[in-house]
Amino acid sequence: MKVLFVCSGNVYRSPVAEALLKKFRPDIQADSAGTNPVLPRISESAKKFLKTENASHYLKAEPEGLDEKKLDKYDLIVAMKPHHKEMVLNKCQSCENKIVVWNIDDPYFLPGHETTIFQQIKNNVKDLANTT
Repeated sequence: MKVLFVCSGNVYRSPVAEALLKKFRPDIQADSAGTNPVLPRISESAKKFLKTENASHYLKAEPEGLDEKKLDKYDLIVAMKPHHKEMVLNKCQSCENKIVVWNIDDPYFLPGHETTIFQQIKNNVKDLANTT
């Protein structure tokens, strides 16, 4: 099974979800992308949280964009917000039935809420890992 996590910059939400799914379910191919990737690096707070989960080694080296992905090759696409789903659909109309939206806010716009957002991602990834 191939899963793609999609957020805006691919610096926090989607790479954290990717790393956690790789940790919880190494048998699933996890990947992530941003609708507008922010280069050159992944968020320091994302690195910090993954370190506490012993999942740092699953973290990608740098953000990647949605345009770099072959969307039709994924079995499941997890969009962090509805507008990410729309961006995926603009690129892959046939992907509609394999997209789910988690409604997880961007910590960039909610300073001080990183721990809560990380926990939401972790809980959702655990649920996905247990049901897939």
